[in-house]
Amino acid sequence: MSKIPQQIIPIVIILMIVVGSFIAAKNIFVPSSFGEQGHFRTEAIQENMDLEQVYAGADACYDCHDDVAEIKSDSYHKGLSCEVCHGPASQHVEAPDEFIPDAPRGRGYCPLCHGYNPSRPSGFPQINPERHNPGKACMSCHDPHNPLLPHAPEECSACHQEIASVKIVSHHATLPCTQCHTIEKGHKTSPKFSKAHKPIDNSTCAYCHEKGSTIKKAAPKINVELHSDRYLCWDCHYPHYPEAF
Repeated sequence: MSKIPQQIIPIVIILMIVVGSFIAAKNIFVPSSFGEQGHFRTEAIQENMDLEQVYAGADACYDCHDDVAEIKSDSYHKGLSCEVCHGPASQHVEAPDEFIPDAPRGRGYCPLCHGYNPSRPSGFPQINPERHNPGKACMSCHDPHNPLLPHAPEECSACHQEIASVKIVSHHATLPCTQCHTIEKGHKTSPKFSKAHKPIDNSTCAYCHEKGSTIKKAAPKINVELHSDRYLCWDCHYPHYPEAF
């Protein structure tokens, strides 16, 4: 220690304390079997094996409910396990008459997946539960095992209620969605596989807003090329509520 510069000694002491504390904590708090077979406790394997089995798996359901399996096999819910909606079913498999799984019939369950959430993938069926057929059970229009729409939505707002609510109070309120979006055939019935395309350049906005345009005479007119320079219009203006930032 006498050869170590005086100002370094406190740092060395602190490092020794930190390393010693880490080693002590590891010996106290880290189970002895941790890391023997991987980045986990070896005992965790047996603990999980000892847990009571509560899920039966969809195949067990299909053994008796083959009619439902046939309907579901060709539907949007074909990859959804029965127990996602009906709950654990192992007891029902063992004693079908004694234990009856839940069958959600109200309005509170389906919105767990289908209530509007902007983080969900584009095209995933979403609704605003407060505005979408209020008071009616989802099952009154949709078969849960094959939840096709009873008919194609008449308006875009049926699925895009959040956007519609913003647009209705903007200068674009009367503008049809198809003015700016190219809609593939079948989008309203199969939105996951048939897209609604967004504009990719400023020509869509220029159609109404270019200086000299006779379309929508009341719309603000600008020289789009000079005004936007290297930017896209929606870098500064939200299309569904196009106020200047």
